[in-house]
Amino acid sequence: MLGRTLREVSAALKQGQITPTELCQKCLSLIKKTKFLNAYITVSEEVALKQAEESEKRYKNGQSLGDLDGIPIAVKDNFSTSGIETTCASNMLKGYIPPYNATVVQKLLDQGALLMGKTNLDEFAMGSGSTDGVFGPVKNPWSYSKQYREKRKQNPHSENEDSDWLITGGSSGGSAAAVSAFTCYAALGSDTGGSTRNPAAHCGLVGFKPSYGLVSRHGLIPLVNSMDVPGILTRCVDDAAIVLGALAGPDPRDSTTVHDPINKPFMLPSLADVSKLCIGIPKEYLVPELSSEVQSLWSKAADLFESEGAKVIEVSLPHTSYSIVCYHVLCTSEVASNMARFDGLQYGHRCDIDVSTEAMYAATRREGFNDVVRGRILSGNFFLLKENYENYFVKAQKVRRLIANDFINAFNSGVDVLLTPTTLSEAVPYLEFIKEDNRTRSAQDDIFTQAVNMAGLPAVSIPVALSNQGLPIGLQFIGRAFCDQQLLTVAKWFEKQVQFPVIQLQELMDDCSAVLENEKLASVSLKQ
Repeated sequence: MLGRTLREVSAALKQGQITPTELCQKCLSLIKKTKFLNAYITVSEEVALKQAEESEKRYKNGQSLGDLDGIPIAVKDNFSTSGIETTCASNMLKGYIPPYNATVVQKLLDQGALLMGKTNLDEFAMGSGSTDGVFGPVKNPWSYSKQYREKRKQNPHSENEDSDWLITGGSSGGSAAAVSAFTCYAALGSDTGGSTRNPAAHCGLVGFKPSYGLVSRHGLIPLVNSMDVPGILTRCVDDAAIVLGALAGPDPRDSTTVHDPINKPFMLPSLADVSKLCIGIPKEYLVPELSSEVQSLWSKAADLFESEGAKVIEVSLPHTSYSIVCYHVLCTSEVASNMARFDGLQYGHRCDIDVSTEAMYAATRREGFNDVVRGRILSGNFFLLKENYENYFVKAQKVRRLIANDFINAFNSGVDVLLTPTTLSEAVPYLEFIKEDNRTRSAQDDIFTQAVNMAGLPAVSIPVALSNQGLPIGLQFIGRAFCDQQLLTVAKWFEKQVQFPVIQLQELMDDCSAVLENEKLASVSLKQ
């Protein structure tokens, strides 16, 4: 049951094949078995069981709230949850219990979802590996998969197998690990520069970033207000669409949300005629650092569309080379502004120093933030200095407009969807990952994803195949603003064409064999 799709489990609940309480207990049991993955910061066992009990009553009375009623979900620990500690994986917010739910959390609960817990992340979502949080790094479930272990036996490259586990990607690595390890059916992440799509690619999941303004940010502790979007992590595209249907829509508490342009209940139609599609391949995304395996799969994916009659053309996004620097300036500038609220006066950590207000501020922030956060605050304040503002921040905003216009021009040329890599390579071992500093890692890992956030477009990462090491590789589809439904429809068609295998974690769980039925329908393999 744990390996099935959200839609399948919802049908099983409605038919009485399993009760919400039984399902909740199965997930809680698996959360305990996989505790070593460090996917969860807080497990809300009592809350989840109480929600399951209420869901069970609704099913017995024939009053189901919909497809999400009784479905276990997890939430990244930078979304506010009423009565449940919300830490952002930082000493600054340890012990902080919000008095309200984030809008997206409330919407899921209103649909009857069961909140299993809060997931691990990089501190304040600043990172691309889920390794820099105060609660320790998240381990990728694929490190313990049969597929990866068998390849490692064939090609041994480490004396200490236990220390050579893989990163999940980030910063929503806890949410990705939670879904990948079957402890829940969907999870919320946040996506500022790829923080949902990056771990989705590394963990063999669907990672969806909606159009900016489609889903409310209220209650998401801000990193970069102008780019932050609640993201969705699931094991298939249909499941992501179900969650999006629950979340999308205007929110009076978030002025950036717009009128909901998608129809509810949200059902993805089948792609009737692939030959009517035009797929764009950005030539600037073919960078020297791209692994040969990812490049090969990207090319084969384009060939697949072409073989089915779609038009595949090369497009240019000429300002791509400036996007990383532009993103860094804008990101750190907004971070500096947003982090100013953590001063030790209103909530969160406060130091014991009482010599002066200024000394208390300084000591609180030194104790509460890690080096990565402090470094970004320092950079942002530098860019916002009066003498630097025009040369850095204003110029970066102008470049951001040029980057957004590149996408507009590509779509105006007749392209329906852009097809790109999600990451440069498969997931890497933790010991290799930490050789680089956080800023360098983030610049490398977000190279294909962060421009989408600056343009406010929808994007989704789809798992395509396993690498020669037995690890997931994902590709990214990018759509027009607020054409999320069209994007997911194309992604669903592509998902059905590729034979992406289900993770095999027999050593961890007995329910692994109950895999998705529709994942067996694949007819084409890109990995040959």
